[in-house]
Amino acid sequence: MTDALELTFANVTKQTGSDRRSYWKVDDPTIAQLQPHQETAVEALEIASRRAKEEGRLRHAQALEDTRNGLMLRLSARDAKRAETDAEAVLEALGQVTRPGPRVPLNQKIADAVTEGLRGPFRLEIIYSGRSDQARTIEPYGLLLGPRSYLIAKQPDRGAELLNFRMDRIQSAKCLDEWFIPENGFSIENYAAQAFGAYHDPDQLKEVVWRFKPEAAERASEFRFHPKQTLQYQADGSLVVRFTAAGWLEMSWFLYEWGDAVEVIDPPELRDFVQGYQRADFPSLP
Repeated sequence: MTDALELTFANVTKQTGSDRRSYWKVDDPTIAQLQPHQETAVEALEIASRRAKEEGRLRHAQALEDTRNGLMLRLSARDAKRAETDAEAVLEALGQVTRPGPRVPLNQKIADAVTEGLRGPFRLEIIYSGRSDQARTIEPYGLLLGPRSYLIAKQPDRGAELLNFRMDRIQSAKCLDEWFIPENGFSIENYAAQAFGAYHDPDQLKEVVWRFKPEAAERASEFRFHPKQTLQYQADGSLVVRFTAAGWLEMSWFLYEWGDAVEVIDPPELRDFVQGYQRADFPSLP
């Protein structure tokens, strides 16, 4: 119990008395020395909460909102109003807080069950809309968050292959009291890097090479197309981007925004897929 006390609270001190007995004391935390500027704290918590909501991290968003509300309750009515007004003004000035583009919201109860399963890790029982609405037992490995969020999991009765389940198609989820041993060496970062977006297909996992025209090279260099990309400027000022990933359809959706400012060099399948759909009349670059 004393080990747990020291592990849980940072402000626990241990002393040995003259009688050779050990004594533990919980010191008063020095809140006054750690007190942040209230306006800055409210702004930071509000920004972090909104970002967490956008990324589908609903539990984190709720925890951040609770912390913010607790901070606001400790302020006087005048200071709280001023901090709230200042925070809103900062948020309006930070365009990156709200990411553009449509997103499919996550169901709170399903997200909570998935989070609980990932913490275990425990198996989940889900109802997934598709060919069959029967309950299936899966082993969760991670979440890919984006315009559509995917749960990465194995379904033991279908083999050892990792599957992508769209979160918006999971009708219900229940965390089971069944622990499982995850695949040794699995990394959600490495798994995510195998796809341009969320779609994984081993047959499409190939080196991708794009060439951006000189007039688009500087703008393209500001983008992180893939976590393992390489950039190489050419003698004519163009920019060549290389990475290895699958998901040609998602790549095509993204490439369309660049019009004819980008050329697909490899793979040939992707080059043929976008051929004829590269417009020259877009007034600006992404």
